[in-house]
Amino acid sequence: MEEDRTGPHRRGGLLNIFKNVAWLMGGKGFGAICSIAYLAILSRSLGLKDFGHFSLIFATGLALVAVASFQTWQTVVKFGAEPSRLKDWRSFGRIVWLCGAIDVSGAMLGTMVAFVVYYGFGEALSLNPEFIDMAFWFNVALLWSRMTTPNGIVRVLDRFDLGTYVEAVVPAGRLIASLIIILVGPTVGRFLFAWAFFDLLTGLLYWIVAWRLVPKALNRENFGHFRETVATHPDLPKFFGITYGSSTLDAIYKQGPVLAVGLLLGTSAAGLYRLADQLGQGIGKLSGILTRAIFPEFAVARTTQAIDMFRKLVRQVSLIAALSGVCVTLVAIFLGEPLLMLIGGDAYIAGAAVLIPLAVAASFELASVAYEPMLYSTGHAQYPLMIRLAAVAVLGAGIMLLSPMGPIGVGIAVAFGMAVLWVLMSATVWHVMRSLVKAEQAK
Repeated sequence: MEEDRTGPHRRGGLLNIFKNVAWLMGGKGFGAICSIAYLAILSRSLGLKDFGHFSLIFATGLALVAVASFQTWQTVVKFGAEPSRLKDWRSFGRIVWLCGAIDVSGAMLGTMVAFVVYYGFGEALSLNPEFIDMAFWFNVALLWSRMTTPNGIVRVLDRFDLGTYVEAVVPAGRLIASLIIILVGPTVGRFLFAWAFFDLLTGLLYWIVAWRLVPKALNRENFGHFRETVATHPDLPKFFGITYGSSTLDAIYKQGPVLAVGLLLGTSAAGLYRLADQLGQGIGKLSGILTRAIFPEFAVARTTQAIDMFRKLVRQVSLIAALSGVCVTLVAIFLGEPLLMLIGGDAYIAGAAVLIPLAVAASFELASVAYEPMLYSTGHAQYPLMIRLAAVAVLGAGIMLLSPMGPIGVGIAVAFGMAVLWVLMSATVWHVMRSLVKAEQAK
């Protein structure tokens, strides 16, 4: 008979995931309402062409952030779950400081890369020369604001409520700023400044919250023991490198199509695609919410529960995510055109056809949301990296073949690539879970 290996302060598995999702959904629900409002102001006030410029700058910024920065929150959660559960703040603090140092190094490197990209290849990005300076400084702000180490602290400590409050600053701030900009005169530069300011403010607030939660861990005495930390956790460099590669490929997958549309089809087409993509990602953001809530629970469950209970948790979450994916597609089919009409007006109505394949892609992403956290928490982080690489290859080939169809062709390529990711992830998780069960039974 399987024994439940429960340590102190056991968490509630699926119920805890639901609780964390509820907190995140509360914040994201508020954020969704604000984002629809400020997206409508942004797209209508700038017009299709200038909204296209804004979209290209924003997509380029996010892509460079992904390449130059690191999703250190996953490393904090993976290797900090056990010491935080045992309240070993010394070990936890050393992990946090290591990840924080990596974040800062990435921001410095990213600033140099952004300078080369914008001032060396600005024309290749189809950017208006007058936007180059503001695009560079906007990217610098994103790089320094989107360090994820404090996010990992909040998540591994199961304080999603605090994270919800902090993340509400961005949508609320953007909406307030949009209303002010409408009064003083809408320009691409003013919107970029507002977006950058509230990103920086949110990044600062996350660090303050993290320090208030674990002041003992963030004590300066725990700083600088990088070699000892890596020696204590020999799998950390490999895990970190693989998750960095995987998150970079994910960002390329999400931002690459917008840049491809701008490069191949022009700025106005990029604006049209971006609005549809924003709605598709907005509808499918439940996948990101679930990932944030699931990974900490899976990381703890693998250290405290028997394999049968862990397998049951993965199966339950996967079923819920698959049903949610079906709902995402139905929402896009029946409400996509009215939403685009409401937000962007007549100029963006052609984006309704683009929204459907993007929503299908979001549904595949949602259906596979439990897979990556499961593989990370069981020590198989290399598989998501290889699978994402295959999906990006399919996406690239699809864009080259289908881009003559216009933005809808790029949307179809995105859907095909995400379908490939779901199939490969499903097969991999099934194989890994079987191996884990056999290993457990052999003990």
